[in-house]
Amino acid sequence: MGKITGFLEHDRVAEPSQPVDVRLRSWREFVDPLTPTQAHTQAARCMDCGVPFCHSACPVHNVIPDFNELVYRDDWRRAAELLHSTNNFPELTGRVCPAPCEAGCTLYLHADAVGIKSIERAIADRAWDEGWVTPQPPAAPSGRRVAVVGSGPAGLAAAQQLARAGHAVTVFDKARQPGGLLRYGIPDFKLDKVHVDRRVAQLVAEGVQLRMGVRVGVDLPADRLLADFDAVLLTLGAEQPRELPVPGRELAGVHVAMDFLRAQNEAVAGEPVSTPISARGRHVVVIGGGDTGSDCVGTANRQGAASVTQLELLPTPPETEDRLLTWPRWPWKLRTSSSHEEGCARTFAVATRALLPGPDGARVGALETVDVAREGGRMVELPDTVRTWPADLVLLAMGFERPAPDLLDALGVAKDARGNAHANEAGGYRTSVDRVYAAGDVRRGQSLVVWAIREGRQAAAAIDEALRPGA
Repeated sequence: MGKITGFLEHDRVAEPSQPVDVRLRSWREFVDPLTPTQAHTQAARCMDCGVPFCHSACPVHNVIPDFNELVYRDDWRRAAELLHSTNNFPELTGRVCPAPCEAGCTLYLHADAVGIKSIERAIADRAWDEGWVTPQPPAAPSGRRVAVVGSGPAGLAAAQQLARAGHAVTVFDKARQPGGLLRYGIPDFKLDKVHVDRRVAQLVAEGVQLRMGVRVGVDLPADRLLADFDAVLLTLGAEQPRELPVPGRELAGVHVAMDFLRAQNEAVAGEPVSTPISARGRHVVVIGGGDTGSDCVGTANRQGAASVTQLELLPTPPETEDRLLTWPRWPWKLRTSSSHEEGCARTFAVATRALLPGPDGARVGALETVDVAREGGRMVELPDTVRTWPADLVLLAMGFERPAPDLLDALGVAKDARGNAHANEAGGYRTSVDRVYAAGDVRRGQSLVVWAIREGRQAAAAIDEALRPGA
């Protein structure tokens, strides 16, 4: 693959990014793609490893060594075709995916992994720039109709696959614009919405119909879906945030993270802001150490927060992992995001005990925590470790528990022990209700964009097979 000795001759090169003081003044993306020359050199680092574990580490099973080889040989168009054969939206995953493929890279055992994510983005961006990405309408209609409820990455990927197979696809969503968390959850400085818009335009050109602002089960009775469509795919996501049941939760200035992120994304897009929330001049505390928490940190700093602190219940991860022990699995280690680099105090192994009112008694003014440690599989409080933090804006970014149950209950879809739609991958993503399928976070729980794309594609394949004559 590529240059046999490339991994010995070339170091990994990261995508360049703007300085912190520059990017904090803008809501635009601040990471630039590799140049064609840089991507060519980085592709040369892909080893002829024989058994590429990057395949199994990638949820959509991108054919990574092959597109690296094509980039190394400057055959960018074939690289783009190969990339799109497994991934509907590579320019999105090339920006927001954490790249589990790189954790499975054989080179990562003893050196920096091949920059797979940066090469993927370079291919996808060039494909758009060169005009290689075009609508692919079906050769002939199948005469079958499919409803997709939810316009996030799982729903859009499924809709595209089904439309290309000839089915008449209608996507329903309660939001104003399609994209789900791609549009309303991920900040513009990580994912400019132009990338979502042009993919949506491609889907529409392929025949997908969008019905936005429709709450299925409220504006449209759930049973109408089964009456009007041959199959229904639920891609609702996991919208129910994990709560913080402590005294003071009812105070003003305490918000779930998604309300905060949605409001800023709506403002950037020029849409009416559903819940105006501003961090300007405030001492912000973000509870939760995942990607959503990191996005809150970056957003708060751009809004002009006086300070930003991020609290995490779990202990501090190790600086580096034992690669011989963890490879090719995703390792638990300390990860510092670009948002953390922009200004954030991080504290681990603390639990929030109470939210304390400020001088007016109505708005949060401080936060009380206690240090914790893991003992016997559970977290226990350590004596004499109570601390108080200034906090007049508290953002709860502790993840999501399950999908909202309304539509699942309205359709009579059975749920698993966690409250997700019960639908096995091995069973073709079928739910307990005939002709109703489920994929993405509504089925598997909170997960990655790349997993949503995979499940949307696989559910579409199962639906297409079921709708074919003689099925």
